Amino acid sequence: MSAASLRDRRPSARARLLAAADELFYAEGVHTVGIDRIIERAGVAKASLYSTFGSKDELVRAYLQGRHEGRQKRILTAIEGYDTPRDKLLGVFDYLGEQAAAANFRGCAFYNASAEEPTGTGTVAEVCEMNRAWTRELFTSLAEQAGARDPGALAAQLVILYDGSTVGARMDRTANATVTARLVAAALLDAATAR
Repeated sequence: MSAASLRDRRPSARARLLAAADELFYAEGVHTVGIDRIIERAGVAKASLYSTFGSKDELVRAYLQGRHEGRQKRILTAIEGYDTPRDKLLGVFDYLGEQAAAANFRGCAFYNASAEEPTGTGTVAEVCEMNRAWTRELFTSLAEQAGARDPGALAAQLVILYDGSTVGARMDRTANATVTARLVAAALLDAATAR
């Protein structure tokens, strides 16, 4: 195989930069990891980062956007396997438990990035809020489909429960918090749908 065809099969500079950013930012933090480490890991020139993303800030945006889109897809795919709205809602916690059981689980990429953002504004805050809004909307929709009297109120409770179990799983280095969260979510759902 020629050198040119090997180059053609290699992922693009953009794909390599995003893969490096995803690995390093999630493992160590968006502000801790400098661009030199990312370009070294990606095997690209510094100019490639700037011509592709324009700045580290835009690379962080692309990283978090990719995390958001991947998370959406994985959760929606995971809950497709459940038959009832109730089971789909509780399935979100099953999904979280599977994620928390992974050896490389470091908690929520969005919580981690926002904890590094001192002002609570800017790129990180923008993408994190988009992710949180999607989570609230998902829980609201599932609560409504499950017959909750006040889907918005139940969703607000479930988001807090989801947040807490994510942090608990990270801090305890076990998925046990997600199991407890699922049990509490079931009780909240039962109370919200009781007639």
